[in-house]
This record gives sequence, C-alpha cells and structure tokens, in this order.
Amino acid sequence: MRKIRFLLLAFLIVAVPAISFAQFGVSIMIAPPALPVYTQPLCPSAGYLWTPGYWGNGGDEGYFWVPGTWVEPPMVGLLWTPGYWGWGGNAFAWNEGYWGQNVGFYGGVNYGFGYGGVGYGGGYWNNGNFFYNRSVSNVSGASFTNVYEKTVINETTVNHVSYNGGQGGVTARPTAAEETASREQHTPATAMQTQHVHAASTNHALLASVNHGRPAIAATAKPGEFSGSGVVAAKEAGAPYKAPENKATENKAAENKAAEDKATENKAAENKATEEKATENKAAETRSNENKAAENKAAETRSNENKAAENKAAMTRSNENKAAANKAAENRSNENKAAANKAAENRSNENKAAANKAAETRSNDNKAAAKKAPAPRTNENKSAHAEPAAHAQPAPRAQPAHAQPAAHAQPAPHAQPAAHAQPAARQQAAPRPSAPAEKKAPGSKE
Repeated sequence: MRKIRFLLLAFLIVAVPAISFAQFGVSIMIAPPALPVYTQPLCPSAGYLWTPGYWGNGGDEGYFWVPGTWVEPPMVGLLWTPGYWGWGGNAFAWNEGYWGQNVGFYGGVNYGFGYGGVGYGGGYWNNGNFFYNRSVSNVSGASFTNVYEKTVINETTVNHVSYNGGQGGVTARPTAAEETASREQHTPATAMQTQHVHAASTNHALLASVNHGRPAIAATAKPGEFSGSGVVAAKEAGAPYKAPENKATENKAAENKAAEDKATENKAAENKATEEKATENKAAETRSNENKAAENKAAETRSNENKAAENKAAMTRSNENKAAANKAAENRSNENKAAANKAAENRSNENKAAANKAAETRSNDNKAAAKKAPAPRTNENKSAHAEPAAHAQPAPRAQPAHAQPAAHAQPAPHAQPAAHAQPAARQQAAPRPSAPAEKKAPGSKE
C-alpha cells in the first residue's frame, strides 16, 4: 500500500513540480517537529546556492525530513525564498518556496546558514557572479574567488521552531519589503529540487516517527545524493521529540477541535453577517431618507422653477399681447385716419365735381335760357309793334300764298337795340283791342 502511494506521489511530482508534498488536501492538526541541529556541507562548486532543510508531510506516515542541499538556480540573479508551515486558524498549511529577484517572507523561521528569519545573509549577486559570505556559508578552495566575510545578526529569537503562528509558533509578520517581493515574478522549484523532495519522502529513515527529530541525513552537498562524503548527519534534535498520540484519538481530537473552530467561525460569521445586515439596512435607510429629501428638494426646486417660468411666460405673453393690441390699435387708427382722409378727399372731389357739373349745368341752362329768352321777347315785341297794322288790313285775301318768304326776311332779330327800348311793351294798357287781330290770326302761319 505504501509503495502504491509513493508511486502516485512520484507521478504527481512529475506532473506538477511546483506542488509540495505537504499539500494533498489533508488538514494537518499536529505541528511539525523542531528543526534539527546540523552543519552545512561544503558547497560543491561556485554558482550553487543553499536551500535549507525542512519537515515535509506525507499524510498517514506523518512528517519526514527534507535535507538541506546546494542547488543551481534556474537562472543567474535569482535567490531562493524557503517555504514554511503556517497556522491557518484550524490547521497547518505549507507555503511553497520560490525563486525570485529578492527574498520574500518565509514565516520568520530561523533556518540558519544565512536564513535567520528575515532576508538572506549568505551572499549576493554582482554582475552575473555570486559572492559568498564565508561567515555563514561553507565555501573553500581555489574555485571560490568571489567571497567575503560579514557577521550576520539574527533579527529574530534564536530557536528551532519550524512553523509560524498557532501555539508555540513564530509570531513574525511580513515586512514592507517582503510583501513587495511576494508580488514580484516568481519561478517555482527546479526539477532537481522536486526530485530531492521525492527521494526524501521515500526514505524511511527520514520519518520523524523513526528518527525522533534527529535525522541521519540532515543535509547533502547535491540534491538527491543521500550517501557519500557529502552527507551530513544531525547533531541533535532541535527540541525533545514528542510522538503524536494514538491516531484515532488524534483524529477525534482534531475533529472536535475542527468542529469547535467551525462552530465558532460560523457563530462569528453569523454575528458579523447580522451586524453587516443591520449596518446595510441602516445605511439603506439613511440613503433612502437622503434620496427622499433630495427628491423633495429637487421637486420643490423644479416647482419653483416651473412657477417662475410660468409667471415669466405669462408676463411675456401679457406684454406681447399688450404690444400687439397697441400695435393693432395704432394700425387701425392709422387705417381709419387714412380711410377717413381718403373718404374726405373723395367726397371733396365728388363735391367739387358735382359743384363744377352743377355750375356747368346751370351755366349751360342759363346760356340756353338766355339764348331762348330773347326770341320770344323779340316775337312778342314784333307782335306788339305790329298790332296797329292789324286794324288796317283791308284786304287779307289779296296776299298770295307764295308771299311767305317775307316772314323770313324779318330784320327784327338782328335789330335787338330796339329791344332795349321796350317801354312800349310795358305800357300795354290796351291788350283787349288786340282781340280782333287774334281772330284774324288763324289765317296766318305765325
């Protein structure tokens, strides 16, 4: 059964190199053992960087030790940030290590050899070459020319605790620089590192339940080389080893603790949800009141604006109507005046024409009357002057019928000066004697 599990584990390592053995979806309630005390093996060659050892977890078998080793980085300029165990509130979880331009947060765990809990003091890159600090790195020989020596002061409490948080764990938190480094581009562990972890998981002697926190292979010169001169054994366990309780009891306790933590979390979540709901309701009510007030104010403003606009429009219309009425009245007055002037002019012209025509008619009538009046008077005058001859007509029959032309040759019409001498006509005191003459008149054409 164990062989089948390790074969499956090897397949997962090949398929997903970046996944740690400690993250198989199993909640780990037992904290990892303390870090063992050991010395660093000699660096095999310039260009290798140190990766500290740690406790991995293989599920039912419990924790196993992954020896520290020297590895080649995936590319020049990268530094290794170790992984670490962290308490997540109800279980321990493994945080993977990675390669990056800067060293990030690794739980504040003091892995030693330059990894004192914050940053890395074992060396640095310069113009493509790695410079080793001989005070914390085991480098010697003619091949190591880029070396220096600087004392590294641990900024954390010197102990062998292998995890962050929880009971007895390191209480460190990420610095600003470490948080910045955690957001940079990272490169996962190399294939050699993954094979190294796999080899450690299959080595029975590396189980904590077997070596009690003091592995025989604490570190190696190169990844996967668990025998030979490059292997370093642990001097002692970092702390007295405490074997886990009976598995059933452990699981029961873990289940009870998980259930209790879950209930506490649920209760806290419910309380928080209730508080948030109340806060949301209050905020919603406040927003509603604010919105209503804003709407009322806006409605009032619009009403005032509409009233002002209506009043202004009514005033404008009134002024326009007054102006139109005044203009219309003025136009009508001008039109009436023009019509009256034109009618008066027409009547004047008509009166003048009528007067002229009447004057002309009277002049013509007067002229005609004047012309007509003299003829009767002349005839009358002639008759008046000829009446004495009527008494002396002894022989009227002796007048021949053709002697009438003498009547046309009367010179009296042209002899009007005699008309001015009409006193005789006015002195007609004896009209009666003319009666005999009238009786004789029928024989005459006059």
